[in-house]
Amino acid sequence: MRTDFDFSPYRRSTVGFDHLFDLLEKGQRSETSDGYPAFDIVREADDRFRITLAVPGFKPDEIEIVAQQNQLTVSGKPAEEDAKSTYLHRGIARRAFERRFQLADYIEVGAASFADGLLAIELNRVIPEAMKPRKIEIGSNAAEPRRIGSSREKTPENA
Repeated sequence: MRTDFDFSPYRRSTVGFDHLFDLLEKGQRSETSDGYPAFDIVREADDRFRITLAVPGFKPDEIEIVAQQNQLTVSGKPAEEDAKSTYLHRGIARRAFERRFQLADYIEVGAASFADGLLAIELNRVIPEAMKPRKIEIGSNAAEPRRIGSSREKTPENA
């Protein structure tokens, strides 16, 4: 069974939707992700979210958070370990990782905190004032309605 879909006919007939088609195509590709590190996404309010990643054994300076246009990338690279340690069993995964999150429009990355092996990243939806709904006042004008663009309007030169 074929599971991929060809968006090229739609790309040819639309303008400005490239980002949407890129997201749809990227979602179709099944990336071999082993689920490491585990994470939670929590909606704290209508316009606030929090991503929490479980990164045991990492230190804050071994983790990098990069936010760029509609994408958040969290990566970790553990420091070199002391050669004196010999593990009989290694149950706590401490390997390099990169986790990407697609962000919706107007989502901004806020603060990040690290405690007890959990990395928490705050996200906020900040809608520009021009995009927010606004109430338009209706004025009442008792005078005769004014016509816009009428070619017979009286002007001082025509009077």
